[in-house]
Amino acid sequence: MSVFADVWQYLTDGSNWTGTGGILDYLVQQLLLTATALALAVAIGLPLAMWLGHIGRGGFLAINVSNVGRAIPTFALLALLVTAEWPGIATFGPFGRAGIATLIALTLFALPPIITNTYVAIREVSSEVKEAARGMGMTGWQQFRRVELPLATPLVAGGVRLALVQVWATATIAALVAGPGLGRIITDGFANSYYGKGIAGAVVVAVVAMVLEVLAVLAQRAIDPVPRGPQHRTDDALPQNALPTTT
Repeated sequence: MSVFADVWQYLTDGSNWTGTGGILDYLVQQLLLTATALALAVAIGLPLAMWLGHIGRGGFLAINVSNVGRAIPTFALLALLVTAEWPGIATFGPFGRAGIATLIALTLFALPPIITNTYVAIREVSSEVKEAARGMGMTGWQQFRRVELPLATPLVAGGVRLALVQVWATATIAALVAGPGLGRIITDGFANSYYGKGIAGAVVVAVVAMVLEVLAVLAQRAIDPVPRGPQHRTDDALPQNALPTTT
């Protein structure tokens, strides 16, 4: 029980939250890392996967590149990057020590679910729906923008949502190789046998992960172009027996 008392004491002590090296300082660092890595992965992965899905080619490349990305341990990649001459462990603005190395590793880690979900979402749009769109005189771009993308949006958003939570959780291990983020609190606590501090850092990571998950679910529902009853999940594939009315 003393460990849980130490956790509570650490979390309720205002001095542990403020100032350089406080919980809020590391929290902002990790949120910034997560948001930036996710944005980079979306900017790289979404256009590529959408294009491959639209033209109906490159499926082997898209899926297998994603599988390779999942197979490479993020910690191993981080270790290689921080020991290299570049990017190393140099401080990178608000991202903190080893910020560039951490951003690269997290961006690569976020790509597989984004690429896979997006490619599959575009490819699974019903061929009958596509044929109906062509019969209405739509160009390839109009077909993609008005038909394929609206129908694929829930599954695409599901991939981004999965990447968000994964990147947030994985960013914690950056501290094991001198990186930034809330992992610094966890590693410092256990390294100095202050287990209350280490567990407190883990609690903060878990709570924020749940908050991000809830926000991502709400955002996913908000952009779903098709109304759904309570029996449906927002990350399921959309019915594809009718053209969407989105313009």
